Amino acid sequence: MNWGSIATLMLPENLLLAGIVLLIGIEIVMRAPRGELALALLAVTAAAAAAFWLYTTGAGAAPFPGHFSVTPATLLGKAVVLALAIPVLLISRDDFAAGPFHILLLSSLYGACLLLSSDSFLTLFLGLEIMSTPVYVLVLLAYRRPESAEAALKYLVLGGAASAALLMGVSLLYGGSGTLAISAFTQALVSTDTMARAGIVLVIVAFFVKAAVVPFHTWAPDAYEGASIPVTAYMATIIKAAVLLAAARLFAEGPMRGSIADLLALLPLVSIVWGNLAAMRQKSFRRLIAYSSIAHAGYLFYAFLGAGPTRFEAVLFYVLAYGVMNLLAFAALPPHADDAARDRLDSFRGLFHRAPFAAVLIAMAMLSLAGIPPFPGFVAKFLIFKNVIAAGYTLYAVLGLVGSYLGIYFYLRVIQLMFMSEEQAKVTHGKPGALTLGAALACLAAAIVLGVYPASMLGRF
Repeated sequence: MNWGSIATLMLPENLLLAGIVLLIGIEIVMRAPRGELALALLAVTAAAAAAFWLYTTGAGAAPFPGHFSVTPATLLGKAVVLALAIPVLLISRDDFAAGPFHILLLSSLYGACLLLSSDSFLTLFLGLEIMSTPVYVLVLLAYRRPESAEAALKYLVLGGAASAALLMGVSLLYGGSGTLAISAFTQALVSTDTMARAGIVLVIVAFFVKAAVVPFHTWAPDAYEGASIPVTAYMATIIKAAVLLAAARLFAEGPMRGSIADLLALLPLVSIVWGNLAAMRQKSFRRLIAYSSIAHAGYLFYAFLGAGPTRFEAVLFYVLAYGVMNLLAFAALPPHADDAARDRLDSFRGLFHRAPFAAVLIAMAMLSLAGIPPFPGFVAKFLIFKNVIAAGYTLYAVLGLVGSYLGIYFYLRVIQLMFMSEEQAKVTHGKPGALTLGAALACLAAAIVLGVYPASMLGRF
């Protein structure tokens, strides 16, 4: 394969890399850097468009055989992840007008794209670390309150533990198979060898930590609360989307059976129940979203119980719907000089009377996350549980559905505070910027398309 073909197939990554180099150059050359947000937006938008263009052309090849390959499925996954990053950049205008934020975010996105095209555990590990390491810095960079430093440290320590578990699992799989190809993972799924099964468990645990599945979830509430709104939005959507899409590539169409199937059912089920129960007692909006994301991680890992050919479709549609509605909620939050006051749920009291448009958008996001029709969250959950039942795990599907009903309470509680509370919160909100409003409207348009035309979207998967 010639260098021109390789450059074309890696166009999304190359555009992100070009953006990173230019942003670093601006930081070095200019005393008062300007235009960083515009350049970052241009790089991410161009990378997303390139990924979608390559997908429509049916591009598929292996620029680096055995380590990095491109397929229509991976290109569509990259397009979704990169598209979700655009609203994050738009809402970051007020928090990060300048500084290293944009360089770190593009670097993390580069790792996410590498992760989705990995054919070996070597590139998978590199992608995971390149994606995660800038986020540790972003949590601390988003310093808005004293607990931010503690949140960043907890995220760093548990992220390191996940990396260690992944490497140990990979070493066991390599010892049994003699190869670093991720296909060794799917082959080990049907193996009865103790070393192979131990390797599978460690790799799954590493992904559980990254996705914040109970009992490996403790970093998420503190990290989400300690970071600023754009960083929390990035962790809750793009990081989770990339991790789950990488897991879908790792599991491929491998069968789930025996103790591995039980592991992929029991811990996500506990995550669904505990995430929804713990969210009920939260007084911080970001902590509520954190526990909501813990529950949604459970729903997403449920997808791997379903039949192999339908896993990617269910996961991709779910992360797209979940990401769009989370970003809609964050983009609609009215700005406030005091980050802690903005985050308190009490500040939502009577929001409809002060900012009706923001209240309506947040309500739509909450209803979709709860899985209420006709919002896209309902279709996403339907796909997950349909596949679980079709695979014969009816009991797990019923228990998961019962657990999901618990989440309706705290989502409706947010709506009740905004629309039905007579007490007006003593909080003076500012007006959202034009870019933040644009991000909210873009997410609203995407939500309408996903809710009204889910079949046409699923047809692309």
